[in-house]
Amino acid sequence: MYKLKVHKKGIIVIPKEVRDKLNIKEGDELNVVADGEGIFIFPQRNIEKYFGSDKDAIKALKVLEEERRKERESSS
Repeated sequence: MYKLKVHKKGIIVIPKEVRDKLNIKEGDELNVVADGEGIFIFPQRNIEKYFGSDKDAIKALKVLEEERRKERESSS
């Protein structure tokens, strides 16, 4: 387990050991899922691996991902 500090504008730093283990590089996009238990962060390319065969969850996350992408584009 790692302790992370939230910086100005909500920025957190993922420890180098974790980035190396998951092959996360600068500029990579990550998925964030929040529920009543906490926050879960997944490398975008691996999200299906974490949700297995739950097609509904994967579809919902992809819809959410697309909505967020459109929001980012419209705010630019």
